[in-house]
Amino acid sequence: MESILDVTQTLIRTSAMIAIIAVAISVILLIYRAILGPTNPDRAVALDIIGINLMALAGLIAILLITTKFNDVVLLIGILLFIGTVALAKFLEKGVIIERDLD
Repeated sequence: MESILDVTQTLIRTSAMIAIIAVAISVILLIYRAILGPTNPDRAVALDIIGINLMALAGLIAILLITTKFNDVVLLIGILLFIGTVALAKFLEKGVIIERDLD
């Protein structure tokens, strides 16, 4: 019975490490797209996906460390990512984020 538990733990650890490597490669490619993207919306999408990949990395690290402490980090990144995406979309559409009427 203990051998099944050891095999399961090894499988989870191995698959989490493979997923971390895949997400890290994805982040590197997205940083390239964010820097050299042909248009500003391409850069915005790349930055948004980088944030999603950071959420995935935090979740995978929580799995490897066998803790639930990173769940708050994932939620915080998600909230900040949403606010940043809305602000960036408004900036790309109108050119300003906060409109001030001085009338």
